[in-house]
Amino acid sequence: MKLYDNDTIVALATATGRGGVAIIRLSGDDATSIAQTLTQRTLTPRYAHYCDFQLNDDILDSGVAIYFQGPHSFTGEDIVELQCHGGPVVVDRLIRACNSLGARNARPGEFSERAFLNDKIDLTQAEAIADLIDSATEAAARNAVRSLQGVFSSKVQALVESLIHLRIYVEAAIDFPEEEIDFLSDGKVATDLADIQHDVNDLLRQATQGQIMRDGMTVVIAGRPNAGKSSLLNALSGRESAIVTDIAGTTRDVLKEHVQIDGMPLHMIDTAGLRDTNDVVEKEGIKRALQEIQEADLLILLVDSSTDMDEDPVAMLRDLAPEMVLEKPRLLVYNKSDKSGLTAGHVQTENGESTIAVSAKRGDGMDIFCQALKDKMGYNPEIGGSFTARRRHLEALQEAQHFIDTGAEQLHSAAAGELLAEDLRQAQEALSSITGEFTSDDLLGRIFSSFCIGK
Repeated sequence: MKLYDNDTIVALATATGRGGVAIIRLSGDDATSIAQTLTQRTLTPRYAHYCDFQLNDDILDSGVAIYFQGPHSFTGEDIVELQCHGGPVVVDRLIRACNSLGARNARPGEFSERAFLNDKIDLTQAEAIADLIDSATEAAARNAVRSLQGVFSSKVQALVESLIHLRIYVEAAIDFPEEEIDFLSDGKVATDLADIQHDVNDLLRQATQGQIMRDGMTVVIAGRPNAGKSSLLNALSGRESAIVTDIAGTTRDVLKEHVQIDGMPLHMIDTAGLRDTNDVVEKEGIKRALQEIQEADLLILLVDSSTDMDEDPVAMLRDLAPEMVLEKPRLLVYNKSDKSGLTAGHVQTENGESTIAVSAKRGDGMDIFCQALKDKMGYNPEIGGSFTARRRHLEALQEAQHFIDTGAEQLHSAAAGELLAEDLRQAQEALSSITGEFTSDDLLGRIFSSFCIGK
């Protein structure tokens, strides 16, 4: 059933600019009639028609028209694709001709939105389309394809089905006590609930991996001037992207570099050295460094082990910015191990915090450092990540995990069947929001508005 007034929309489906071929896509009730007016012929479904595109005896171009009859099309509506020459003027003339015949210009993501609203794809598959287009790595593209094929959706749906079956059993025991179903002691509910807990935790691990592959992680390198932050950035990027000198305060602005470690995408940020200073330019660089630290997914605190081994870098940060919240993953790294005599690798500090000693310039300990980065990010290349995921998916899975864990608590500690049933219902709704079964219109608007036009 159609959930909206499907007027006819038109958009360029290929990239803007000059190219050999451009594809203009029409979708809606009048798509076929508009295309047949432009081509001056009756279009056969799924047949490539080579023809002229013309309006009022004005030949606009010649190319190929392909008609996909609804509901057997991407949007579920009638779709026509006009393949023309890829010049901006040609494309503009054809789109304006479609406008004059009744088609309006599509909003960003409107074709995918219609496919979702017409039950051709679910919400995770729609998002996977945008993720596939935006993929920055081969692994991310593979994951997006798997999500588009329904791998993520099928895992979520299997969990929802398990929750539904358990809810039926629990609620039947509550509603029909005369049937004498003692669900609290027969072990079935506890066993099924434990299985669901395990499956949710496993799916959350896979989704976390998929989200890392999609978005990457922002890692900020911070420390005193001359600690070797730029040398560490260069060692990770494999090129001299940052200037390295013996002069303290060489880096005065934020430097950003995209790095991959075993397929894990990282947004590495080198920052100005942290210290009290009266230099106006350096103070601005430190201000920007503190802002980047606040927004980072992971903070690398770099210490010059040849001079500052006894300094507490966390205390130093708090002295510079007392208002800063440092409740984020962090890794303490002692650099210049070749000068201090430290053995490159793991170092155990007095407070029990696990740290790494490296020589960024010589490369000593960098393999252990990279492994520590992956561990901190929760990245495991052995898992591989079978689908792409977004932050909202993780939040929904974490919400479902919370309700399931709370339900298990109610079952084991309070024997509260009614409370367990409510927790299971809320867990089901959280999971269903991933695929779009329970999703607000505001969320749909935000999701599809981030798509490119023509998708």
